Amino acid sequence: MTGAAGTTAAEALTREQAAAELERLAHEIAAHDRLYYQDAAPAISDAEYDALRRRNDAIEARFPDLVRPDSPSRRVGAAPGAGFAKVTHAQPMLSLGNAFDGDDVREFVARVRRFLALAEDAPVDMVGEPKIDGLSVSLRYERGRFTLGATRGDGAVGENITANLRTVKDVPDELRDRAPDIVEVRGEIYLPHGAFARLNAEREKEGQPIFANPRNAAAGSLRQLDATITARRPLHLFAYGVGEFSGEPADTQWALVERLKGWGFPVNPLARLCHGTDEALALYDEIAGRRARLPYDIDGLVYKIDRIDWQQRLGQVSRAPRWAIAHKFPAERAETVLREITVQVGRTGALTPVANLEPVTVGGVVVGRATLHNEDEIERKDIRKGDTVIIQRAGDVIPQVVEVVMEKRPKGTRKYKLPQTCPECGSLAVREEGEAVRRCTGGLVCPAQATERLKHFVSRNAFDIEGLGGKHVAAFWTEGVIKTPGDIFRLAARERAGEIALAAREGWGGKSVENLFSAIEERREIALDRLIYALGIRQVGQATARLLARQYGTLDGWRGAMTHAGAREGEAYDELIGIDGIGPSVAADILEFFAEPHNVAVLDDLAGELTIAEVARPAASSPIGGKTVVFTGTLATMTRAEAKAKAESLGAKVTGSVSNKTDYVVAGADPGSKAKKAAALGVTVLSEDEWRELVEGPK
Repeated sequence: MTGAAGTTAAEALTREQAAAELERLAHEIAAHDRLYYQDAAPAISDAEYDALRRRNDAIEARFPDLVRPDSPSRRVGAAPGAGFAKVTHAQPMLSLGNAFDGDDVREFVARVRRFLALAEDAPVDMVGEPKIDGLSVSLRYERGRFTLGATRGDGAVGENITANLRTVKDVPDELRDRAPDIVEVRGEIYLPHGAFARLNAEREKEGQPIFANPRNAAAGSLRQLDATITARRPLHLFAYGVGEFSGEPADTQWALVERLKGWGFPVNPLARLCHGTDEALALYDEIAGRRARLPYDIDGLVYKIDRIDWQQRLGQVSRAPRWAIAHKFPAERAETVLREITVQVGRTGALTPVANLEPVTVGGVVVGRATLHNEDEIERKDIRKGDTVIIQRAGDVIPQVVEVVMEKRPKGTRKYKLPQTCPECGSLAVREEGEAVRRCTGGLVCPAQATERLKHFVSRNAFDIEGLGGKHVAAFWTEGVIKTPGDIFRLAARERAGEIALAAREGWGGKSVENLFSAIEERREIALDRLIYALGIRQVGQATARLLARQYGTLDGWRGAMTHAGAREGEAYDELIGIDGIGPSVAADILEFFAEPHNVAVLDDLAGELTIAEVARPAASSPIGGKTVVFTGTLATMTRAEAKAKAESLGAKVTGSVSNKTDYVVAGADPGSKAKKAAALGVTVLSEDEWRELVEGPK
């Protein structure tokens, strides 16, 4: 693998020769990396390999403007950057629903059969693979070359960590075999147990804090601003799937796994094609038995429906695919002593009792607090101050108290009673009929509710303002620097006017303040669904926020509709409760938010500070993009759920009630009153065959 220029000293090379030599060295060194790290079959000695690297470095030092994007030098790190740019995933990196026992897995398969209208005994093959406890990444390749690497982030937007991922030896610079023009490979970065132990030993020796577990170490290693630090950490990758892809990736998930291997990616050797639920559960038991002996952390198995065409039909719900599920291992437990029960007040006024514990390690994490949920839960388990308790922590779930060790209960303990007044503001705490939660009635007079709402507003899935953490929000609110969400966007102007001096505060400085203001400016343009979620309306999570944004399109459209729906009757109200996924209970909380003048004032203020992006309109090629569709009656060739998912994937809005805004009613057998109402309103009624012809084209 040598060329004529390889015998010429770097100092004597012309620019043309240097460029050609750097190209040759990039390919040659990448080939040797694959032989060494992926095939465990090195073709040259370490000394010969080092000589190639030294030659590459010497030429780059003489011609720095010729350094290639795929240069071997970029695998050992790059100069520290100022931060990570955001990357919008071409296809969202979805999270997974969880199964905790065999019955949950059987119900998952049953749901698949129901959605696809399969017979109860129809065979359903799945690919089972260990669920690696690491950090999910996406790796984009264009014409076979690695061009972009990103973290999962919130599933829609991640961080650009390309330079760091180039230092991971399992990440190929070039794909083997024939690769599509564009392929985005999804995988998990992890740190093996042996490497984790060595890393912590080194850190302890140097007086640095040690990592709690391999996952934290892997995440911290990948998010280094200086990629040379990442390069010194022996990170590894298991590839498990693809995102954006030009062409068709494969007919089955198992064939896709084989294709990933062919491109040069390591895939988990324990992955297996399972013919049915019993084989999948047998694989779970087998791997659970081997878990302690594996050289890396896993927290369960992932099952994926094997047929890709079924995956495409199943689609996703909220942020999880319908065609995959994580079968988690039982939660790890530990025994400790409950020192005290305190009460935490949330943004909606909910009083949540919290157990303050003797610190104990559970699942690799030191736990000092655990949720007690509500007063009914405390009563049912008879939890008292001073009790010895069993706590558990499963994955990233908040630690919880499972039970009391009664034989270790000290004498003289008393039953715990939740306070009847708010511990933060003294307002009455009321438990409404039918609710498990007691709530403070102080509203925004309550400092806890005010600060928790602001913390929620800047949180990752809302405005995601870097540098403005919970402690900063609480301090700013207490000192009057920030009282409303809109105040956040006026901080820079107030600093320039001399009204505040953030840079003079303890723990701050000119650079950190500059970074904060920059992060705030980046969020002056925000998607409508993120704004709705950030408002912290009761029962309005991310999925519901997306439903509202999609239904109403703009902030003005949503606000106007909610104003008209406030009477709890009429067309606007019917439209709101007709949104699939929003019923009378959720609608009531939304309308109560708009009935509060303070909340409307907050929205007015934000509208003056922000640019709210309209919801993207569906592609013009979709015959039902932007249309409102209602399904009624029994469909013969697909289930109602599949029909709804298909319509939404093509940009339609699916509602549960017929109104003047309905474009199509699709009527199956026994359509009932909805078809009659559609006819009365002059709404187009389609048979199932007509509907399929509309969305799929004539056969």
